[in-house]
Amino acid sequence: MAMAPLQVFLFACAIALLASSSMVSAEVIEHSFQVQNLTINRLCRRQVINAVNGSLPGPTLHVREGDTLVVHVFNKLPYDLTIHWHGVFQLLSGWADGPEFATQCGIRPGSSYTYRFNITGQEGTLWWHAHVSWLRATVHGALIIRPKRQRSYPFPKPYREVPILLGEWWNANVVDVENEGLASGATPNNSNAYTINGQPGDVYPCSSNKTYKLKVKQGKTYLLRIINAALNNQLFFKIANHNMKVVSVDAAYTNPYITDVVVVAPGQTTDVLLTANQAPAAYYMAAKPYVSVVGVPFDNTTTTGVIVYEGSKPSTPKMPILPAFNDTTTAHKFFTNLTGLVTGPFWIPPPRQVDEHMFVTVGLGLIACGEAGNATCAGPNGQRLAASMNNASFQLPTKMSMLEAFFNNVPGIYTTDFPDQPSLKFDYTNPNNSFNPAIIMTTKSTKVKKLKFNATVEIVMQNTALIGVENHPIHLHGFNFHVLAQGFGNYNPTIDSKKFNLVNPQERNTIAVPVGGWAVVRFRANNPVTEEVMANKNTKLVVTNQIGSSGNENVGDNEEIRKLRWQIIEMHRAWANGLLPPPVPTNNLEYLSSLPPVSHAQFSIFVDMPQHASGSTPGQQYPTTSKVHFLTPQSKTTIYSAPAVVHAFAAAPPLEAPTFDVHPQVVPAYSTKDPALNIFSDQHYALEPTFKSTGPYDCPQPPEFPPNTKKSVMTEEQEKITR
Repeated sequence: MAMAPLQVFLFACAIALLASSSMVSAEVIEHSFQVQNLTINRLCRRQVINAVNGSLPGPTLHVREGDTLVVHVFNKLPYDLTIHWHGVFQLLSGWADGPEFATQCGIRPGSSYTYRFNITGQEGTLWWHAHVSWLRATVHGALIIRPKRQRSYPFPKPYREVPILLGEWWNANVVDVENEGLASGATPNNSNAYTINGQPGDVYPCSSNKTYKLKVKQGKTYLLRIINAALNNQLFFKIANHNMKVVSVDAAYTNPYITDVVVVAPGQTTDVLLTANQAPAAYYMAAKPYVSVVGVPFDNTTTTGVIVYEGSKPSTPKMPILPAFNDTTTAHKFFTNLTGLVTGPFWIPPPRQVDEHMFVTVGLGLIACGEAGNATCAGPNGQRLAASMNNASFQLPTKMSMLEAFFNNVPGIYTTDFPDQPSLKFDYTNPNNSFNPAIIMTTKSTKVKKLKFNATVEIVMQNTALIGVENHPIHLHGFNFHVLAQGFGNYNPTIDSKKFNLVNPQERNTIAVPVGGWAVVRFRANNPVTEEVMANKNTKLVVTNQIGSSGNENVGDNEEIRKLRWQIIEMHRAWANGLLPPPVPTNNLEYLSSLPPVSHAQFSIFVDMPQHASGSTPGQQYPTTSKVHFLTPQSKTTIYSAPAVVHAFAAAPPLEAPTFDVHPQVVPAYSTKDPALNIFSDQHYALEPTFKSTGPYDCPQPPEFPPNTKKSVMTEEQEKITR
């Protein structure tokens, strides 16, 4: 029965109030990054580094879960540049993830690019860093995600929150260091120091005056957000005479775990509660490398900061006793004692059904030095060192990003033949195979693994003894994974699968595969973008959701439907940013088709076609209405008030989601095999942006979002005052 005009008006007013109240919790946080050379003093010398906004580390970004982050990056370096938002899911915003030639081309010197994405379903500590060459050694900073204002931490509120960024320092241009290693085929030169918040600490020469200091009050509890921004080394971290309580790793809450030492692999984050419960004095915090490979030189130094109790008398800080550099027992104990907090706000149990099983060997190998007759290289056996997975050493493309090639079906950029198993099975962790000529050689290639959307993937990551056994950090872009088990030696599925923790496994985006051992992770491929599985030493496995396959080849192929879907997204994006779309004319399709395209959406969209249930024919014309359900990341009621052609309902499934009634002209093909995939949804089809050429080799970039001219960009200090 139709509603009377007064009823419609009152209903719209009530819905508008609900929408406005829910918008209070989400904001658009906007920053600008000026990336340029900076000359600073470290280790008794002046050194030119690459830095953001004139600081090392770069600015700390503060957001709340559900906020939209907008960062305008101005590249004033002599190198190409991208920024990766390490650990952010990038739901439907894969273009903003940042790895060069994977999801975008580099920002050319003198050019700029704007990243815009929503932070959904995550709280805790993540970080951002350059994702070209070794620029991230100094181009990095913390990304702090706090709960929405109406929600609290799942632990007592700390007195203060403090980012602790652990880094590496070279008395050289890091780009030159990397290039020299690539040219010779050997390992690059080791760093000269480690740092805490950009400072080496007073055990290094010429560093005592600027050692990082943290003042604390007796009895207060502090949340230390520890980030390992070092390029190549895992680090032990301790505070003299103090225990720490781990409450989160990689922005995923854990059950509280009390420890006197924290181990962080490159890329990992660990949140700990520190209670100032010792006698008023000064205490060192210190970090040193955990190195498991034997016989290889490394930077065996220690960085320090100082915790100073308020009111304490000047004294020499107490130094913690750090583990030995090769203390694998301590490292393994820490990593395996962490478990997920099942009562956390975003906890998702590990999937029990597995669709894709992969066994991936991770380690070093050799590639041929060059053409016959060339001079030998400086790597083992006169060859070049190369990290590999399943004996494939990844080679980045140079003419186009893989994500663009994926969406535009451009051949020749990558192949989809990355193997699920190693081509040759052998005794993976046997040191006698370290230089076995039959298995040590590898080749460069750009191979990817293609996954069906929403498939559950289990990966056994097996370390090998090729060249030497070592602990390998592995990072998965765009997803978290559950760590089911870790161990040493060769993985035995019959025995080791019985060790799986399927109750409360830790969630991570970066894992340290044990030295001479294995780790088993499981995740659901529910983010339709091209993403990387990255190991240290620049090994990569690229995974991409296989969108539009398995009986759904025709879904979304109709141009009118794709255009209609784009414009609905634009309407909702306008609402999300506090902008009112123009009035909707009677001809809804004409209006939607007339709107300009956008590069990506912040929201998941489900399109329900009830006609399918009544035996419709694909491609049949339908004058009736279909409902488009908008599921916001904030899971809140979002309503767009519009004329009768576009109606809003508060009770659409799920209850938090509104609907728009639209009139598509053609219904896509229907698959009875997988009803969840018959919808032309951006859960399954990320948007096809219009590209413009700004990168090297005319490499196209996805379009930028212009600055929000209605809101000034806050400085970090202004943001602190505001919050």
